[in-house]
Amino acid sequence: MQISDLPYPDPGVPDARSGPRFLLWLGRGQLGGQLKSLCWGVLHFTGVAALPYAVGLGVDAVVDREPNGLLLVGVLLLVTGVAISVGDAMLHRTAVTNWITAAARVQQLLARKTAELGSALTRRVAAGEVVAVSTGDVEKIGWFVEAVSRFLAAVFSVVLVCVGLLFYAPELGVVVAIGVPVIALASLPLLPRATRRADVQREKAGKATELASDTVAGLRVLRGIGGEELFLGRYREASQEVRKAAVRSARMWALISAIQVVLPGALMITVVWYGATLVSEGRIAVGELVAAFSAVATLLYQLRHFQEIAMAYSFSRPSAQRAARVLSLSRTDAAAERPARTDPVTAPAAGGDLYDPRTGLLAPTGRFTAVVCGDPDLAGRLAERLGGHPMDGDPASDAGSGSGAGAEAGTGSGVDAADPAGAPSVLLGGVALDELELDTARSLVLVQDKDPVLLSGTLRELFDVPASGAVESAAALDAAHCADVLDALLQSAPDGVEDPMDARITERGRSLSGGQRQRLALARSLVTDPEVLVLDEPTSAVDSHTEARIADGIAALRAGRTTVVLASSPLLLDRADRVVLIDGGTVAAVGTHRELLRREPRYRAVVTRETDEEQRLGGLELTELTEALTEIEESA
Repeated sequence: MQISDLPYPDPGVPDARSGPRFLLWLGRGQLGGQLKSLCWGVLHFTGVAALPYAVGLGVDAVVDREPNGLLLVGVLLLVTGVAISVGDAMLHRTAVTNWITAAARVQQLLARKTAELGSALTRRVAAGEVVAVSTGDVEKIGWFVEAVSRFLAAVFSVVLVCVGLLFYAPELGVVVAIGVPVIALASLPLLPRATRRADVQREKAGKATELASDTVAGLRVLRGIGGEELFLGRYREASQEVRKAAVRSARMWALISAIQVVLPGALMITVVWYGATLVSEGRIAVGELVAAFSAVATLLYQLRHFQEIAMAYSFSRPSAQRAARVLSLSRTDAAAERPARTDPVTAPAAGGDLYDPRTGLLAPTGRFTAVVCGDPDLAGRLAERLGGHPMDGDPASDAGSGSGAGAEAGTGSGVDAADPAGAPSVLLGGVALDELELDTARSLVLVQDKDPVLLSGTLRELFDVPASGAVESAAALDAAHCADVLDALLQSAPDGVEDPMDARITERGRSLSGGQRQRLALARSLVTDPEVLVLDEPTSAVDSHTEARIADGIAALRAGRTTVVLASSPLLLDRADRVVLIDGGTVAAVGTHRELLRREPRYRAVVTRETDEEQRLGGLELTELTEALTEIEESA
């Protein structure tokens, strides 16, 4: 794989069982690139290792006054110089290619996993952790992949120098052969502590990044309540913690670097002292001493790669562990525990009901179903699960779905609703969504959460999304009651822009109000025209008059299509064909809005926000009214 070939057509399926296994999997995917880098590294380091011998031969030739020997040394120096230069250039080229391609593969894997999990990712992993994994951790992993080939080439050259010295100057060769492994292994006891300190630094940096992201996202609210100074002070404290952790980590790495300088220096002094003694005794020639000294001096260059690989692995192992943890996440817990299927699951035929066996919720095909939950958080989790993404820690996941008046058992789904722990995820037409390919599942069921994001660009680009083509942008904008939004976009657009579809939307739609952003997001969802559309509080930021018109627009535009709206607004609930009350994680009642108001106190409490006392009094009044109506009917 060359840089020009990126991105990968398919980054593959990673081994995400652990950080080291993930690094090994990356290495296996780059055997060709690593082999090229290793070959060029061997050429480069062999040239470096041969240089001291050429110098030693030159000294001997001068001492012995051999012109032919000097000529041979000159040719040898020329050859080694070419080998060093070409090998160094190509080693750098191939090693950097390995770094970039490995980092690109990891980024593609993370991007694919992010697209697969959607908003579920930040609920399972902190936002700061996601940012750190996709930026700094990717670079550290690439660094280790790049350093492997250089390290192996350096090991080859070190062994070559030690063996060569044993034959060229045995007395000095023994000293070098003993001293080099000591230098190479001296830093190993310090690496675990250095790694722990680096992990602490990275953890604190991730928390500081998350705090900064939250502060920027909520800056408008903070300014409104005068809380920006408070959060600024918190960020200062977090950044100081990061600085202190970085200093502690740097001290340990400085100690390791000092060892890598002091010990080789001590080896050189030993070689010079012992070699000078041998020369004075006539046991070795001066050229042999010069060659041995030069060989030890050049070994410092190779030994730096021993320190580099130790640092690279120490930093990349926890980074790979964090990346593996993200990559090991699945769309659903059920999908993670279910054995992998070898045959693709066929998409359900059009017209199937949407059924959640864990809560007992049934959304009949072609109907407008409203869902009322007393807990807004539960509503958000339910919306995610209806899209095939059940959340960790979802209380509904542990709730019995076969009990209660509204369990809606016998829906023809073929699933035992009384056993939610073993039940699959949401079914569409009897097929579990988490068994379908991700693209297929999302083309069938679209979920719009309560805080949708608008990307910067023109309005036309905003609506350039995968869609059936049956719903035009104008019809979707009209159903979402976006006339005033279009006027606002035209007023803020540069001169010459006459079509509101060509007006630009700022980053995350910050120039628009919350209600305007919500309506544009709703219109975008309506344009896609999926088989099942799930909307979580689509009108929470608009006024009652606009909400009523939007409710009518959704009902009219989605006529004959399955639509599920999680809301507690009477204006939306009154337009629904059927309303389902979720209480305690299961379906508690089913009916129309007005039927449930009359007969279900829990529903009335959620929709009308009644207190316990108001519920009691309201129940008494309703009972008295019912008795009066009964008496009138009997007397008639």
